[in-house]
Amino acid sequence: MQEKSTRLRTDAAQNRAQILAVAERAFETEGLGVSMSELARRAGLGVATVYRHFPTKADLVAEAFAEPMAACAGMLDEALADPDPWRGFCRVVEEMCAMQAGNNGFSAAIVAELPDQAGFAELRDQAMRGLARLIRRAQEAGALRADFVLSDVPLVLLANGGLRSAGENASAASRRLAGYLLQSFRAESAAPLPPAADLPWDASVL
Repeated sequence: MQEKSTRLRTDAAQNRAQILAVAERAFETEGLGVSMSELARRAGLGVATVYRHFPTKADLVAEAFAEPMAACAGMLDEALADPDPWRGFCRVVEEMCAMQAGNNGFSAAIVAELPDQAGFAELRDQAMRGLARLIRRAQEAGALRADFVLSDVPLVLLANGGLRSAGENASAASRRLAGYLLQSFRAESAAPLPPAADLPWDASVL
């Protein structure tokens, strides 16, 4: 009986790992639109097995992006520790664009509403608060234009996300776009802009 129970636990762990690996690849290359039934098919498992491990798609999305979100939060902590606020801000913009260029689901996962996934939400909120502090520090240092607001970051990601159509050149195109944008964000380059767009980032955590 003990042997059978151990085998069942091992099989369940292997199924979970297989589902997660398939989901990570699918979300990275195709975005978050891949259905649970399609993920089950690719994993070679029944859809009931997928739902047994991940009761909702939000659970699966949160698990699949837990590591990139932790990396994003850690990146912001390092940027905030940089004595040069502008350098820290540039690093974050460049690295977020690079992460998005290499992962189609990244920006969608950041802005997704996953209310039941507390761990993921905490990491996301930590990253948002860190980003807001980084913006303020760069502005207080006189390096970042004063009218830059938090909702300009998803604007950057929306523009950067459009480069996916560049295929294998997306990463190089993303780096160049980030360079252009950062030059326009410098305080000495500032000129009046239209009002900020109301883009879907939750400011309630700030």
